[in-house]
Amino acid sequence: MATTYRTDCEGFHRRDFLKIGAASLFGLNLPDLLRLEAQAKTEGRSKKATSVIMLWLAGGPATIDMWDLKPNAPETIRGEFKPIDTKAAGIQISEHLPKMADVMDKCTIVRSVHHTIPNHGPGTVWMTTGNKPTPALQYPSLGSVASRLLPADVGVPPYVTFSDLRNGAAGGAGYLGTAYNPFTVEGAGGRAQGEKGGGNTLRVRGITLPNGFTLEELDNRDQLLQAFDSHFKTLDKSSDLAEGLDAFHKQALEILRSDKTKKAFNLNQEKQSLRDDYGTSGAGLGALAARRLVQAGVRFVTVSIGGWDTHQGTFTSHKSRLQPETDRVLATLIKDLSDQGMLDSTIVYCAGEFGRTPKVNQRAGRDHWARSLSVVLAGGGFKKGYAHGTTDAQGMAPATEPCTPDDVAATIFHAMGIDPMHELQTPTGRPIALFREGRVIDKLLS
Repeated sequence: MATTYRTDCEGFHRRDFLKIGAASLFGLNLPDLLRLEAQAKTEGRSKKATSVIMLWLAGGPATIDMWDLKPNAPETIRGEFKPIDTKAAGIQISEHLPKMADVMDKCTIVRSVHHTIPNHGPGTVWMTTGNKPTPALQYPSLGSVASRLLPADVGVPPYVTFSDLRNGAAGGAGYLGTAYNPFTVEGAGGRAQGEKGGGNTLRVRGITLPNGFTLEELDNRDQLLQAFDSHFKTLDKSSDLAEGLDAFHKQALEILRSDKTKKAFNLNQEKQSLRDDYGTSGAGLGALAARRLVQAGVRFVTVSIGGWDTHQGTFTSHKSRLQPETDRVLATLIKDLSDQGMLDSTIVYCAGEFGRTPKVNQRAGRDHWARSLSVVLAGGGFKKGYAHGTTDAQGMAPATEPCTPDDVAATIFHAMGIDPMHELQTPTGRPIALFREGRVIDKLLS
């Protein structure tokens, strides 16, 4: 497997991220009106997305070299890459993304995303929660919100991350509590133990039985554990953590007693040609497993590609590894979902925590830049072959249709039939809107 990138220039690690975590009309106030408007728009759509697969580009990708090239800008800004035409009329992307060019007629590029935090940790929180970070509250990740509002069928985990395969970006449940944390996948997968070229099989941490351990033995131990738990709960009846762990534990047992997840991780059931298309990198294996997990009923899956913190040698890194790997994995996933008849019900979302500086530095790199970045969306009711918004001539900031991470998140959940103004409660009973500053971008939806 390729080298795993676990930190960036700020030493940010997945564990750090998991810790960051009045007008009226006919008696209706503004939030009421917005909620009713969003509900009406959602009900008007014939189909709703049911799952999301997020390809996270950890470290902050130079989207000016990928999705929003500036060939007419000065040399110190336009960089080394040339734009190429795609199957979507009028949309060009990097020459090192030829496979994505072939599926761009199925995608939307949002070129006018911006925010104000060019730091890895809080930037990641903002992009993966749809809420600007605040010390007063730990917002739940998009996956945890999906887990809370779109429960999966019994026997499959609602929210899965493959972050251990790459620099992690999957977030925790924040104020929703332990019960809505992700199930983390570990292992290389792809081939069974002992098979030629094989490695470790994919497995979900905490819900894999040890060798020689049966479900009957598990039941006996579980009964003993429940006896201990009931005793300790009488000592601390107010423990939210205990209740959350109970719910998580129950889910884990249901998954162990079902073969749905185990079958989803058996990538050997796929044709070798498709497995070759995805590739054997952690991201490739994770993306194929993600499609199978969604097929089994999982609501949200995060797969990560790390190494995007390119303060130096950005063009070498992009053309030799980063763009080719993203091109292969993302394009194959979109095509595979389409071939399986799953793209209409599955949203694919590709993003990182921020972009990179339009101006190339003295080390042939680009530094942190949150004032402009691009994200890619496909499926789930998003427009096909569409580029939304523009940046100025040098890519410094949005020129038209500016939008925020909050808006993108609100639009994703609107596409899943969930009102972005829906309120959840913190453990103290405080009502919190899902995306307090987010507004649905209607132009993104078909």
